[in-house]
Amino acid sequence: MNTLIAFYENIGLALTVLVVLTFVVAGGVKGVIGLGLPTIAMGLLGLAMPPAQAAALLIVPSTLTNLWQLATGGHLRALLRRLAPMLAMIFIGTAFGSVWLGINSGPWAAHALGAALLVYAGYGLVGPTLRVARGRERWLGPLCGLVTGVVTAATGVFVMPAVPYLQSLGLSRDEMIQALGLSFTVSTLALALGLAGQDALGGQALGASLLMVAPALLGMLAGQWLRQRISPVVFKRCFFIGLAALGGHLLING
Repeated sequence: MNTLIAFYENIGLALTVLVVLTFVVAGGVKGVIGLGLPTIAMGLLGLAMPPAQAAALLIVPSTLTNLWQLATGGHLRALLRRLAPMLAMIFIGTAFGSVWLGINSGPWAAHALGAALLVYAGYGLVGPTLRVARGRERWLGPLCGLVTGVVTAATGVFVMPAVPYLQSLGLSRDEMIQALGLSFTVSTLALALGLAGQDALGGQALGASLLMVAPALLGMLAGQWLRQRISPVVFKRCFFIGLAALGGHLLING
């Protein structure tokens, strides 16, 4: 029990409340639009702690919520066959990026996190709707996976360019939700190994991350309830505007 709460005893009550509220909000966003938990968590926590510390906190709740997401839909086997090259390169890119860059490798890490959030928000707001021909997936999928892995290792954010690529494949809604869960699960596990290699994911960090599962799941349930009562399009637009502001702040101020 001491291992579970030691991290929060060290950071104090105010920051502990911020962490809990962050995961409730991040889970809520994921419940409404199917993604955003690690992105929101990294962005908000990056305002108050080093990115490596923030990334360690999201490992367990992100993994469990993504496993929940990919377990439903009935398309897992087909998606695994189709996306295997991209998923393999996400893992390899994250491992390579952890050695080459590392999320805890310097004061530029917060600025890199801000840039990643800003780029993703910009794409979400004004990015074109792309379509990738099936024949091009053979080389474009692994390339997007490699870049996504390196970005994941450097920032803890694993949406670019994986999300635009998956959106360009013409998947059905259920397939898309399951594909996102699959991609995010691989990215989270690869990030966990990268953090462990940098000595940023010990027993205390895992215990602190485990305690954030309940707030994240509570937020997801609230988000799923909210999804039936608001326009997902309007919510998503507000999400990306807020993300752009957050990313801009981190990019400028670090």
